[in-house]
Amino acid sequence: MEKLVKLLKNKNKTISSMESCTGGLFASEITNIDGSSEIFKLGLITYSNEYKEYFGVSQQIINEYTVYSNKVSKEMAKASCNIAKSDFSVGITGLLGAIDPNNKSDEINFVYVSIYDKENNAYFNYKIEAIGKTRIEKKNYIVKYIKERLYEICK
Repeated sequence: MEKLVKLLKNKNKTISSMESCTGGLFASEITNIDGSSEIFKLGLITYSNEYKEYFGVSQQIINEYTVYSNKVSKEMAKASCNIAKSDFSVGITGLLGAIDPNNKSDEINFVYVSIYDKENNAYFNYKIEAIGKTRIEKKNYIVKYIKERLYEICK
């Protein structure tokens, strides 16, 4: 994460996030780095559909595609970017380990990630199988994957 923070600082770019299944781990990993306040603008944890919608995700998109989809992760990324006025943003949603009684999905341990590049109005969308035995191992795997993709995108 240090390399990513340094890269964003050198490019004078900022980042924000809206996380669900990672529970703020992405934001935590960034803010563990000294000087990250120069590049990290906002981290939202929207674990419920209600708060995804409150912060800008369309209920219609959730209903049509399910909350576990790249359509929703794209909306999450764009919404947090708009709120924070950041250059990049990450939206993360998925189902780790257990059935969610509030949202139907057969895709357990799959996570949808969208990275939004405001300058180019571009989305980078990923469907990632969360690898690990425990929930925290799965979250760490996802955050590492995102960090690597972000570094490639921001270079």
